[in-house]
Amino acid sequence: MNLNALDLNLVRVLDALLREKSVTRAGEQIGLSQPAVSAALNRLRHALNDQLFVRRGNDMVPTPRAESLAGPVRAALREIERAFQPATDFDPARLERTFTFMGADFFSTLLMPPFAARIAAVAPGISFRFLDSAIGDVSKLLQEDLIDLALERPLEVAEWVSSVALFDSPFAVIAAKANAALSKAGIAEGEQVPLDLFCALPHALRSIDGSMSGFTDDALGRMGRTRRVTLALPHFQAVALAVANGPYLAAVPRQFAAVAAKSLPLGVYRAPISIPSPAVRMYWHARRDDDPPHRWIREQILDEVGKLGFKDWDGPVSAYPAV
Repeated sequence: MNLNALDLNLVRVLDALLREKSVTRAGEQIGLSQPAVSAALNRLRHALNDQLFVRRGNDMVPTPRAESLAGPVRAALREIERAFQPATDFDPARLERTFTFMGADFFSTLLMPPFAARIAAVAPGISFRFLDSAIGDVSKLLQEDLIDLALERPLEVAEWVSSVALFDSPFAVIAAKANAALSKAGIAEGEQVPLDLFCALPHALRSIDGSMSGFTDDALGRMGRTRRVTLALPHFQAVALAVANGPYLAAVPRQFAAVAAKSLPLGVYRAPISIPSPAVRMYWHARRDDDPPHRWIREQILDEVGKLGFKDWDGPVSAYPAV
């Protein structure tokens, strides 16, 4: 093809359409009107001799030719952006910005207090909001700029969502230190709860949508077993409080179990089954990949997670750091 038929604005329009699958949203992202985006798309179709996008409902679905261009176009634009970035270094101390995160109370309880204090010491103009996982779909919230980052288990997200692994989150079983059934069975803290007892006792579950099943039930189902979930609550902290004051067992992330057991009368035990460990990830819109403040915040989160030792928490509860 003749490269003289293309200009940078056409490439930006193509990239925005590939990200947003919508003429309107693509225009909003790059500051062009809907007619301007439509005109640019027509020029691209003529230059590349391909439809590029076909309408399906309210969305524009890319053709195979358009899909093949997504990676190279995005990479090319990033290189151009880097080339034209100001030479001055980004200074966190001068930044005035509010970042909005989304995730479970696992993060608002374990990560955010030390993280917010850390950032306040070097970037006092930065503010944070933390929204609960239950508020909605991650891709949609990122697309509409309602959140900057999501800290979540593995999710099915749009192709324009970037992510990085934070840590694996294996499960531990918690029960009240005074749990009569475990005491009667002679099960000491740190030991494995027998499968029959595990299935017979009532369970509490963290559920953001009211579902009465989760990873543990899936693992039990593969063995032809079930448990009795009798309490579903939307937050891990609520689950821990219920377990500490009731007859329940609960399978929760091992890192959370360790911290909860330091402040509540809880014992931590091993599960009698292998429960898949969710690989917790950090998600953001790819258009923020090279935004210096956004990139800096992501780097700080990764460093703070490393300092908290989430990746290495696999020993006895007494060895886990206080948070």
